[in-house]
Amino acid sequence: MSHRASCSCGQLSVTCEGEPVRISICHCLACQQRTGSVFGVQARFPRDKVRIEGRTTRFDRIADSGNRLTYHFCPDCGSTVYWEMQAFPDLFAVAVGGFRDPKFPPPRHSVYEGVRHAWAMAPERLPMEHLD
Repeated sequence: MSHRASCSCGQLSVTCEGEPVRISICHCLACQQRTGSVFGVQARFPRDKVRIEGRTTRFDRIADSGNRLTYHFCPDCGSTVYWEMQAFPDLFAVAVGGFRDPKFPPPRHSVYEGVRHAWAMAPERLPMEHLD
């Protein structure tokens, strides 16, 4: 099975083969700021199963966990499409919204719930592991 995610203008895309190894929601304040939403949702795929096409601009930051994250976004429209995680060098994380697929598998993990907006969602209704 193949999944394709892209930026808003279509210039930058990733094609991921197979199923994601992890799908999670992150409520951290940095993800809220990066997405302009109240959480970010990512699907992680093995690097060797991801094909990247198009130009990217990078942004590096240190996560609350202390790990370095490198975000790759479209230099034309600004959409973050994928990122690399120092703690998981064999994986790429891809923004689930970029897949434009309402049938994409649901998240199974929720992190940084201590700063979650209570009104935004009800993760207790989903079958997932809850971490703060």
